[in-house]
Amino acid sequence: MKATIWHNPRCSKSRQALAILESTPGVEVERIEYLQSPPTPADLARLYARAGISPREGLRKGEALAKELGLAAASDDEILAAMAHHPILIERPLVETSKGVRLGRPPENIREIL
Repeated sequence: MKATIWHNPRCSKSRQALAILESTPGVEVERIEYLQSPPTPADLARLYARAGISPREGLRKGEALAKELGLAAASDDEILAAMAHHPILIERPLVETSKGVRLGRPPENIREIL
């Protein structure tokens, strides 16, 4: 099974999710360091739809930039555009397999799609 993780190596939750993936037999891991290679708004919309969450639920609301940009009152499209332009706003990690997408908060959530 292939698993893609949108990963931030500086984030402990992202590192924990990656460790789960790498220790699961039969899982081929693709790492995307999303701060260097941000997803497009369409990519994010697809991932969140597969995860069953809204873009707002995938937003790092506590980031100062989210407050600066006024994203609390923004539409889903505005949030997705802001995340693609400022990937630090993306809650991480996101993991995708053929069984679905999960936000790894807590990291154990990703076991549901392995």
